[in-house]
Amino acid sequence: MADKDNKGPRKVTSFDVARVAGVSRAAVSRAFTPDASVSPKTREKVYQAAKDLGYRVNYLARSLTNKRSDLVGLVAAGLDNPFRTLQIEHLARVLIARNFRPILLPTSKEADTSAVIGQLLHYAVSGVIVTSDAPPTEICEQCAAEGVPIVLINKGDDIPFVDRIISDDRMAGHLAATHLIESGVRAPAVMAAPAISYTARRRSEAFMTACRQLGLEPRMIELKINDYQSGYDAAADLASLGIDGLFCANDYMACGVVDRIMKGLGREDEPPVRIIGHDDIPQASWSAYDLTTIRQPCDFQAEQTVDLLMTRMAEPDMTARVEFTPVTLIKRRTA
Repeated sequence: MADKDNKGPRKVTSFDVARVAGVSRAAVSRAFTPDASVSPKTREKVYQAAKDLGYRVNYLARSLTNKRSDLVGLVAAGLDNPFRTLQIEHLARVLIARNFRPILLPTSKEADTSAVIGQLLHYAVSGVIVTSDAPPTEICEQCAAEGVPIVLINKGDDIPFVDRIISDDRMAGHLAATHLIESGVRAPAVMAAPAISYTARRRSEAFMTACRQLGLEPRMIELKINDYQSGYDAAADLASLGIDGLFCANDYMACGVVDRIMKGLGREDEPPVRIIGHDDIPQASWSAYDLTTIRQPCDFQAEQTVDLLMTRMAEPDMTARVEFTPVTLIKRRTA
């Protein structure tokens, strides 16, 4: 459409769609609102008119009217870890399937997570999902006061009105210890950076407890970061420590361990150390690793997370909840 005062085309509005479809502007609004009451015939006419005119809903403008957008913030650090990117992908897919629009804000271990969440509040987001370091209580309380629910994934702090999804790390540690020892391991160890990671700390503690219950004293190999390079570097000392079985806090680290151990061996040689990872990232099944691991199902966890978010939207004053994501042992070549 040409504007009389401008050479460029005029932006198509909902009024234009209503005129072409032969319906009211309110009907156009309902047609583009999930679960709104509108007849299939009217919705079809509105969609066809919108398509013919090239009309798109301005969700940010709508949020100014409704005081809340359909945006949900995803706050994440450690995107170099394949598990984190897989986790974000599944969360985004579930949000889109439920008529929300994810907005990703990458952060880092050094960044102030509360500042990132503060930025999200300016966009009138409907909710926030945090997979990186847990924000301080104050920012969570601020979100709750403004009616913006937060769900934390794999974080430890209890915060009023803030829900959490936690992978069953205690079961993971138990499964890893039991499988290694039943496979003949007599000098087990766990490799993790417990100081910076709630999940690494829980998995390590559970593994060591299970080993002791089974009659063996495990060794703790403590790292600064739960990443590939840290695992690769630390694996150089495994032989001198006499370790014959290792549980790594995540697959990303375990892949580094496998690469270091296999560096001087032939492709078909058996590694001298049985290795178990955690997460079941896609790379774990690659022939170069064939890694025994503990599966943390991202698809199911994403459904759990968005379920909590939506019920918190409906009942913002309910007691904070914690749900656990089940884990399973995936047996492959390394253990």
